[in-house]
Amino acid sequence: MLKTAVLVSGGGTNLQAILDAIDRKEIRDAEVSVVISNNPNAYALERARRKGIPALCISPKAYETREKFHKALLEALRDSKAELVVLAGCLVVIPEMIIREYKGRMINIHPSLIPSFCGTGYYGLKVHEEALKRGVKVTGATVHFVDEGTDTGPILLQKAVEVKEGDTPEVLQRRVMEEAEWILLPKAIDMLAQKALGPE
Repeated sequence: MLKTAVLVSGGGTNLQAILDAIDRKEIRDAEVSVVISNNPNAYALERARRKGIPALCISPKAYETREKFHKALLEALRDSKAELVVLAGCLVVIPEMIIREYKGRMINIHPSLIPSFCGTGYYGLKVHEEALKRGVKVTGATVHFVDEGTDTGPILLQKAVEVKEGDTPEVLQRRVMEEAEWILLPKAIDMLAQKALGPE
């Protein structure tokens, strides 16, 4: 059983997609062993508690230095015995010490077709605002392994989503979630649970 830690900052819709996929047996041989958020008000923590999954808030605001926060986060991941770390709408920059420890065992979902609309500053609605501003006809989502760069790790899965006439950033965001993110992330976890972890 692949022990999976899910890191989130907000509502946790991607977390919910993972939990639902486990219930439907679409994710085999994997379980969510802990959910960690930097935000005490993240609804994702409530979603975890309802499922009886340990839900931790580790906020940078609770620590004197960024380094102490990073150490606390790493400690929580180690304590959970996580073999896979999933960034599912996690708005905290993951430090190199954690990336190194989970090299090839940490994945992120990004709401665009990388290499479009990715990198520093591209997260949440900003990605969709930029896609609409540029007039692209197709966007989507990408699951990739996390490395020391921002959205630069090896790509695991991608799925395209049509941009429609009259889309607002919010409408496009929702479509990308429903048609790509909520499908890709569970699929990626299942793939990793079924075979050896890590990019080739």
